[in-house]
Amino acid sequence: MRIAFLTAPEGVEQVELTEPWKAAKDAGHEPVLVSTQSGKIQGFDHLDKADTFSVDEVVGETSADAFGGLVLPGGVANPDFLRTDEKAVAFVKDFFTQGRPVAAICHAPWTLVEADVVRGRTLTSWPSLRTDLRNAGATWVDEQVKVCDGGSNVLVTSRKPDDLEAFCATYLAEFAKAAG
Repeated sequence: MRIAFLTAPEGVEQVELTEPWKAAKDAGHEPVLVSTQSGKIQGFDHLDKADTFSVDEVVGETSADAFGGLVLPGGVANPDFLRTDEKAVAFVKDFFTQGRPVAAICHAPWTLVEADVVRGRTLTSWPSLRTDLRNAGATWVDEQVKVCDGGSNVLVTSRKPDDLEAFCATYLAEFAKAAG
């Protein structure tokens, strides 16, 4: 399965990109780095710059049709940048419209709020997003990983980097189920 990993040009929490990416590769999938600009993205370790990563495809030049699923890594700045980019928001929304699985960790659900795809869904996130998610019509829970299949697609969410092991195992299992 080709899996899109959507990030802004900077601000992604590096471990929330690299661990799910490695899990996808190890499971035989093809992870694809999608961003709002070509070139490289800048990863962060909290507020400190970390490594850079080459962008494979650019939002607006690709579509959800090209992927079996979507992973949204967190980082405070990453989803804040993404939710201000109309093409990125439309790209995310398309996965829900098409019923393709989505996984989001930490602050990543901010982009889901902007895409208006959390109404009636149950999910988790970094605790500071709780009010934003509730105001957008979601039910927020404080769980290591939450699978919500009560909508057009399966949505897997987790709270923070400490949840990555459970997040990776769960999103891969759910994406495999969705693929049939």
